[in-house]
Amino acid sequence: MTPVRGTAARFAETHRHELRQPGSTVTSPLSSLTDRAPRLTGPEIAGYLVPPRQFDEASLDNYRPDPDYPSQSEALEKMRAFAAGWSASSGGGGGWFRRAKKAPETKPGIYLDGGFGVGKTHLLAALWHLAPQRKYFGTFIEYTALVGAMGYREAVALLSGASLIAIDEFELDDPGDTMVMTRLLGELVASGSRIAATSNTPPNALGEGRFAAADFLREIHSLSAHFETVRIDGLDYRRRDVEGNARVTDEDDFDSRLATVSSGRPTTVDDFSSVIQHLSKVHPASYVRLVDGLGAVGLRDVSTFSSQTDALRFVALVDRLYDGGVRVVSTGAPLDSVFGEDMLAGGYRKKYLRAMSRLISLTTGGPEL
Repeated sequence: MTPVRGTAARFAETHRHELRQPGSTVTSPLSSLTDRAPRLTGPEIAGYLVPPRQFDEASLDNYRPDPDYPSQSEALEKMRAFAAGWSASSGGGGGWFRRAKKAPETKPGIYLDGGFGVGKTHLLAALWHLAPQRKYFGTFIEYTALVGAMGYREAVALLSGASLIAIDEFELDDPGDTMVMTRLLGELVASGSRIAATSNTPPNALGEGRFAAADFLREIHSLSAHFETVRIDGLDYRRRDVEGNARVTDEDDFDSRLATVSSGRPTTVDDFSSVIQHLSKVHPASYVRLVDGLGAVGLRDVSTFSSQTDALRFVALVDRLYDGGVRVVSTGAPLDSVFGEDMLAGGYRKKYLRAMSRLISLTTGGPEL
């Protein structure tokens, strides 16, 4: 049976030919992002499936539950119990693993459902750090891009048997993509892999779709029996201080600001339209290498998108910039205004809202970065 391909998988499939050649390291610094033409093989893409660098030190011990929201402490204990499932087969380990006499029986999957800013990604990264090798951590989009790049069967073969498949921001806005991921996860669970996922809840969405556990369980059909859902309450993101708009820099200040925010790391400068055109020539799964090693990117003459395909490519780039802590300096239209009202009213609303919030952070240095 051939799996139904969703938008992201089909989108990545159109670029599969760009992954045929072995990956090569891009030499930095470069003056233009469009000078970078990375080509990654499937295993190289998988090598980037690790937590973002801001979660390098994430652990269950340094997660700080808010005492006003008991569900955060409960979620922490649920994650400890889930992690204990590895102790029996590992013969013990460090820390609290040594004290566990017998790991309680747990389901092979756990799903963290909650609003933005309550620590879901921290907990997911902490779990990844505890898992024995082999293990993978990526966003929903990264996994669907991997399937589109390698092909479904090759992706199954690559990921099967991993100790943990961690999926940050499991998306439910495209039935085809959800079906692809559901079938993939079913095969991975059958191979002995354990699955941990977080909900995809957009910041600044005024509570829209804040808790998605029921939708998640419905969409993954028979696989739902393998998942324990854990709800995490917390302060609503709109009460935090990263409200506002993406910063627009005057042309006279462009070079100096770019040098300031890059913190001495390499920078690139391009016209916005040139970058968008270049993204169509690079496989989305290779965007991580496109921005690798950069401290900041400069985008001149930013304008509003007329093509949803271009907009979705840019969303994927924004995710890679955010994960890499690469700052953005821009002229023209504010970067959080590039998605038109028709796009924000459509099926990819959550993707665009997340990208808008991240662009505010990347251009202003808000607390999310």
